[in-house]
Amino acid sequence: MNAASPILSLPEAACTPVGSEVYRGLTARPKTLCPWLFYDQAGSELFEAITDLPEYYLTRTERSIFSERGDEIIAAASDGAPLTMIELGAGTATKTGLLLRAAIRMQGVVDYYPIDVSESALAAAEQHIQAGISGVRVESRVGDYTQGVAPIDCVGRRLVLYIGSSIGNFEPSDAVGVLREVRRILAPGDRLLLGADRAKDASVLIPAYDDAAGVTAAFNKNVLTRINRELGANFNPMSFRHRARWNEDQSRIEMHLESLVAQTVSIPALELEVRFARGETIHTENSYKFTPESIASIVERAGFAMTRCWSDPQQWFGVYLATAV
Repeated sequence: MNAASPILSLPEAACTPVGSEVYRGLTARPKTLCPWLFYDQAGSELFEAITDLPEYYLTRTERSIFSERGDEIIAAASDGAPLTMIELGAGTATKTGLLLRAAIRMQGVVDYYPIDVSESALAAAEQHIQAGISGVRVESRVGDYTQGVAPIDCVGRRLVLYIGSSIGNFEPSDAVGVLREVRRILAPGDRLLLGADRAKDASVLIPAYDDAAGVTAAFNKNVLTRINRELGANFNPMSFRHRARWNEDQSRIEMHLESLVAQTVSIPALELEVRFARGETIHTENSYKFTPESIASIVERAGFAMTRCWSDPQQWFGVYLATAV
């Protein structure tokens, strides 16, 4: 079967989450892959390395906001009520500790529910938090929050953390849908803390997604290695090049894998042969960049009211507190 063949019946592997996404994306025009495929164990480790790169300003800028304004953020989120903290796409939760410590200072103990597709990242998060922050009760949940979040009971107020500008990986209409699913598990008055990167000059943006050391390139290509391992494909990562582009009209960074040669890749588990022309790309990720007005529109369409905003001195990154209405 080739990429252009009509689908009569799908092989069993095409009904798994990874197989379904790879089949859908690599038979599409243009070819795409969803960014959640990045996050196997190797991909999660590579992303953690990216956050420490000098070019990747996002993590350290958001961390600086939490470090300098954490007590103020938690006080505003609480408004006198005890908080239960839920984090979407928690990863290893390295920045979250700043907010957890602020919550501990305010209320003594805090229940924390990190949610992520990567079991290894959650294990690292739980170990880090339990070893370094007393008073936090951690209950990890492995899962894809974009498919919905199970209700979490609490005494007081829920605070959902959706930080790191992960919201930027979605098309704006899909971002509204994700936040509506979050709103569904909340009561009126519960809070959302959203980290969102802001639009800025391409000279700052592009190096953040195409670093000199090649770590982001390795992160992007790792998706091909994952497909090889899990679906028996024969991708040669060396025959693809990492590309980062600033799409000013859409206000987004795009990540692509560009085929350096005309080639055909076999994916036996999917009974699929995928042809690439030289220069053809797989679009692997978008990272939208926002203005305060554009992020407020998404939040409000999802059923929240914007409450507060904090930023860094350069106004590169925004941390937004919103209230479920």
